[in-house]
Amino acid sequence: MKAVLGVGGGIAAYKAAELARRLQERGARVRVVMTEAATRFVTPLTFAALTGEKVITGLFDAGSAEATLSSAVEHIGVAQDNDLLVVAPATADLLAKFAHGLADDFLSTLYLAFTGPVVLAPAMNSNMWTHAAVRANLETLRRRGHCIIEPEEGLLACGTTGPGRLAEPERIADAAAEAMAGAGRRDLEGEVVLITAGPTREPLDPVRYISNRSSGRMGYALAEVAARRGARVLLVSGPVRLEPPREAEVIRVETAQEMHDAVLEHLSEATIILKAAAVADYHLSSVPQHKLKKTATRLSLELDPTVDILAELGQKKGDRLLIGFAAETENLLEEARRKLKSKKCDMVVANLVGHDGTGFEADDNEVVLVSATGEAVALDRAPKKEIAERIFDHALKLRLALHAARQA
Repeated sequence: MKAVLGVGGGIAAYKAAELARRLQERGARVRVVMTEAATRFVTPLTFAALTGEKVITGLFDAGSAEATLSSAVEHIGVAQDNDLLVVAPATADLLAKFAHGLADDFLSTLYLAFTGPVVLAPAMNSNMWTHAAVRANLETLRRRGHCIIEPEEGLLACGTTGPGRLAEPERIADAAAEAMAGAGRRDLEGEVVLITAGPTREPLDPVRYISNRSSGRMGYALAEVAARRGARVLLVSGPVRLEPPREAEVIRVETAQEMHDAVLEHLSEATIILKAAAVADYHLSSVPQHKLKKTATRLSLELDPTVDILAELGQKKGDRLLIGFAAETENLLEEARRKLKSKKCDMVVANLVGHDGTGFEADDNEVVLVSATGEAVALDRAPKKEIAERIFDHALKLRLALHAARQA
């Protein structure tokens, strides 16, 4: 695998030399790109000696007009020729550039042209790390599916103690190796994966609606992983604030009925279906044409059940693999098994909501996979993209097992 190691301008840049070696130990050919500020901390010669590759430090090489013309598009060639981008240290400046699409040097321009997995290892002063602007930029980059290696706590170069110290090179290299392994897998080629994600909104009047706390992150992580592993992805998405994978075909919906219609319209194309959306269970059958006015008296609404998309898919799935999701507050396994049977799913991904740091609106998840073979596999807390990888791993194994059972 070919990896670009981007080195930002911070005191932790010296650790990037060890990271280059760690990446090589894991089988990567490493090409180093340094910001101008990074060259003030470590010389390009250090990385050239370690990697045996030319180190890039700027957009334009000095020399002839021909050399300048060649270097003007070199960032495109480097982006296309490599499988993974690792940036360590990722300074606050680089995070801001990446988040907002600014491109004024080779590394930030390369980032915009790069389409593979991205691993970012931030390092900075504790106050900078906790600043609202940095947190917002990190959130933007996480939503794009980038792997963020959180800094560690300890004594910093500025003399203070707290979070902000660059993660150890071994830890960053391990994350990069996982990303490289995922980048090379194409075991979903030929599959058409139909995924629903996010909440639905059921109108109460022209300005109000019933919805839920689903952010869509789990469904979007599934879409990203499926596309990277070679599938054609049909993503039926409720209203979310996420960027979909560029390879996915996105069908945007609002209500449960619209999601139902979109799923049924594309059912014939799908080979694997993952119902990760949090569909509203009830709606107002007759929506007023005008805004409901506030009165001194209590307002009562008579709500009717929405269409049960998963149950209908269970009746119509044929040989397709159908995976449902269950967000529960209690009796997790019992509810997952009940849903598996009543909806005729092949597998149910169940998680407890209401726990800090997992489930709705969180970057991580912790789930149990309950399958039609009777197996129940607990997946420990991990980023949703990693959970998505493991869901597909188990789904492919499950399909083989179900096929063997039918042939027996």
